[in-house]
Amino acid sequence: MDVPLLSLGLAAVGGAVIGLLLSVFGGGGSVLATPLLIYVVGVRDPHVAIGTSAAAVAVNALVGLSAQARAGRVKWRCASVFAAAGIVGSLVGAHLAKQAPGEQLILWFAAAMAVVGGSMLVPRKGTGDPFVTLTPALTAKLAPLGLLVGLAAGFFGIGGGFLIVPGLMAATGMTMAHAAASSLLSVVVFGGATSASYAVSGQIDLPVFVALVAGGGLGALAGGPVARALESRATVARQVFALFVIATAAYVAARALHVLG
Repeated sequence: MDVPLLSLGLAAVGGAVIGLLLSVFGGGGSVLATPLLIYVVGVRDPHVAIGTSAAAVAVNALVGLSAQARAGRVKWRCASVFAAAGIVGSLVGAHLAKQAPGEQLILWFAAAMAVVGGSMLVPRKGTGDPFVTLTPALTAKLAPLGLLVGLAAGFFGIGGGFLIVPGLMAATGMTMAHAAASSLLSVVVFGGATSASYAVSGQIDLPVFVALVAGGGLGALAGGPVARALESRATVARQVFALFVIATAAYVAARALHVLG
């Protein structure tokens, strides 16, 4: 696709902002990628925007996963069961989304954004079992949850971390730190499966994807110092960001409703 240099620059800047938000808040930022591509970068087809953002989210999550793996925080067995079950769900979700009219899909996406923002306002508990291991009983809990979360992630083209983290904690009792780290495997898998489905349909904008990923890497590097600076006010900062996500959801919904008329 022939993309203007200004649009690529905007995609890179937007990717940097999203990478920064993901690094600082650990989730929720990726849901801004699709509105960014549509209303700032100028990607006209909502399906292309969703497919492209899903691919970028998968790559950025892979970078984060490698860092968490080196730190030893990933519960690989539990994470693998959740991710494997979700592959089918994400492929089904992406297929269903591609059949939906673009503006109607964006309206549903706005609803998902509101849910993401609302979930970020809920206080999180850091307690749990840091030594949890996979058992047949845990597998029976993880697999259906992974399937459902994968379906949502595939349909909306989002990482789904806001659902994966509480899902892992509820099914296994692991700590939030381990759940956040382990969730990145599912984000990589779900995003990869979703974007592959869109790529087969020719609905990935490769230049914009590259710009998003490049910007996201720079944003992630800047996220560490920012996170440390906000450490004493992390809760307030997270609440402000959550309200921004909800406000953005309202704007996206208003635009979609205006087009649907």
